[in-house]
Amino acid sequence: MNTTRRAVLATALLGAFPTIPALAAKPLTIGFSQVGAESEWRTANTLSIKDAAKKEGINLKFADAQQRQENQVKAIRSFIAQRVDVIAFSPVVESGWETVLREAKAAKIPVILTDRAVNVTDQSLYAAFIGSDFVEEGRRAGRWLIERAAKTPDRTFNIVELQGTVGSAPAIDRKNGFAEVIAANPKLKITRSQTGDFTRAKGKEVMEAFLKAQGKSINVLYAHNDDMAIGAIQAIEEAGLKPGVDILVISIDGVKGAFQAMIAGKMNVTVECSPLLGPQLMSIARDVVAGKPVPKRITTVEGVFPAEVAAKELPNRKY
Repeated sequence: MNTTRRAVLATALLGAFPTIPALAAKPLTIGFSQVGAESEWRTANTLSIKDAAKKEGINLKFADAQQRQENQVKAIRSFIAQRVDVIAFSPVVESGWETVLREAKAAKIPVILTDRAVNVTDQSLYAAFIGSDFVEEGRRAGRWLIERAAKTPDRTFNIVELQGTVGSAPAIDRKNGFAEVIAANPKLKITRSQTGDFTRAKGKEVMEAFLKAQGKSINVLYAHNDDMAIGAIQAIEEAGLKPGVDILVISIDGVKGAFQAMIAGKMNVTVECSPLLGPQLMSIARDVVAGKPVPKRITTVEGVFPAEVAAKELPNRKY
């Protein structure tokens, strides 16, 4: 067969299979370590990430840390050993990540933080952080109370605070943001503050202790998330008081359960913190792997929902 005939035959064969690439593109693999399943918010966050990965054709390796940092460190090391393309995680606490993140950097695997930040000396240990401004969420909760207190300027408000997991970014920041704003009114006083670990059961347990210690002198409950607030509402009712009336209830997250509580008159306001970070994470992961520049800090857009708008807004909630 001469050279010309070989060329014609080769062209014909290629034309017969125009849709078959020489090598199929390898799908992007992301290793994701989740905090746990401690709340409605976290469940929605996990679902958003899993759904977005499936929709984008991304191979997701998912690990539930069950609220333990050591489990997350093990998961990250496992992802490094598996040579995933990107590691993403929502850290249980802010500190204690330097060593394992340096291991990821040495392996040339980029890291993306979601929902919660880390406290590290070297900011190059992670490529980007996607999430809410927790300090601003605390401020928004505080501003709502400042406005409410302005209606009765001579009244003192005793506030009890249900903190999130000790050492976690949202617990630290939501506390600081709230305290910063209410400092403008000396009649707003935090009389007790204790962790409820972001769970409904612990929120109820700690609120019961607050009520035993202070009883009817409590005027406001500020909870760092809706699940703790809902648990505390149960404790308030069991103590013979009316949540939302006898004790103002201020919370953060904006889950459906909070809107239902507001419609029932048992909660006064929730500050939104969107868990629907999946699509953003997949998009940023693709850009990072492609070598495209990405913002170091990507803040989600969120609102504040007082009880007055709860009935209208509930049908719009996706989590």
